[in-house]
Amino acid sequence: MAATVTPGRYPEAEALCAFIDRSPSPFHVCQTVARMLEDAGFSPLAEVDAWPGPGRYFVVRGGSIIAFDSSGFDHGELPAFRIVGGHTDSPNLRVKQNHDRESAGLAQVRLEPYGGAWLHSWLDRDLGVSGRIAVRQGDQVVHTLVRIDEPLLRVPQLAIHLSENRRGVELDPQRHLDAVWGASDPGRFLERIAVAEGYHVDDVLGFELMVHDLAPSRVMGVDGDLVSAPRLDNQCTCFAGTRALIEAADRNAGVLPVLALFDHEEVGSSSDRGAGSDLLITVLERIALTHGLGREDFLRALALSDVASGDMAHATHPNYPERHEPGHQIAVGGGPVLKVNQNLRYASDADGEALFVLAAEQAGVPLQRYVHRADLPCGSTIGPITATRTGLTTVDVGAPQLAMHSARELMGAADVGYYAAALTAFLAPA
Repeated sequence: MAATVTPGRYPEAEALCAFIDRSPSPFHVCQTVARMLEDAGFSPLAEVDAWPGPGRYFVVRGGSIIAFDSSGFDHGELPAFRIVGGHTDSPNLRVKQNHDRESAGLAQVRLEPYGGAWLHSWLDRDLGVSGRIAVRQGDQVVHTLVRIDEPLLRVPQLAIHLSENRRGVELDPQRHLDAVWGASDPGRFLERIAVAEGYHVDDVLGFELMVHDLAPSRVMGVDGDLVSAPRLDNQCTCFAGTRALIEAADRNAGVLPVLALFDHEEVGSSSDRGAGSDLLITVLERIALTHGLGREDFLRALALSDVASGDMAHATHPNYPERHEPGHQIAVGGGPVLKVNQNLRYASDADGEALFVLAAEQAGVPLQRYVHRADLPCGSTIGPITATRTGLTTVDVGAPQLAMHSARELMGAADVGYYAAALTAFLAPA
């Protein structure tokens, strides 16, 4: 029986698939988001330039992007910021600095895990390469995005006949994740990348390269009500948040909507462009300054402001229901999820919860509430970090999914639209 995927039944899910396939790395996420924003009338800003007055703008720092619409506020008017946060990075395998090796007559590229990658899911997949390189051009250094959507690399699984008791293999991240890329000597890996991008390898001064699964994202299932894709965590939030900002920008709801998407969440957010950096608070203060506000007014504006930290949520797994909190079952296709943790792995408190409940009601979408099992360690998000750095009321939310941190993840097609609608209502409260 063939699946009967009806085109147009879930347009948001189809658009999400296209977004993900355009965005194999955090740097490409920023590029994809920037293009969506420019199409909607937003303009880029550079941090080194003086910023203009009210308008629709975005700024990129590495793999992070912050966008905002201040056009609804007059010069000198005190804004209340409404912020949707998320992250652009996903767990994956990344290229080591000294990456070329040979073993058993095969040419290999040394890889290492980034974040909490579910390592077995990366085996036996056709892998492309993406990221960025820093290149010398005359007396300047420029950054160039790299994207090779060809089956360049593969990490082969051990044959079952060679495993102990045929029960699988425990992967050692140091020894078992190097990729094969040639049966003969293909030369230096970085040189091949440089030539593909039109550069000499000696001009490549630095690189941040990673691999990505080449299988395209798909709306799937017998009735086309599921989404199978890489990097749903957290590109679904990047997509839904961008849609929400664009929609909110046309509503003039009396708040100043902001989208803040950070790199490096999967490894703790402690970087120049992570949620633990000064990026968000600096952008907010510069917005205030361009509106003719002083430091006192800026601090007053912060006291009026709120954040929805968007990250994906654990749907209840049908094969492992016992791994979930029995009183908080989360359904695929059941709407966005409000996440609460008493030990503050999520930042939600009663005030933040109320804000998102009202947003879901305004959007007319169902809302689910998630609590992690008390006997299992709970993951975290940018929410607690953002709340600590800014002092803003923060609520942690997400869309439900299965197979989080796998190379390939699964979610409900209807949840993409639900999630975007709720985030839009949060950025543009009635």
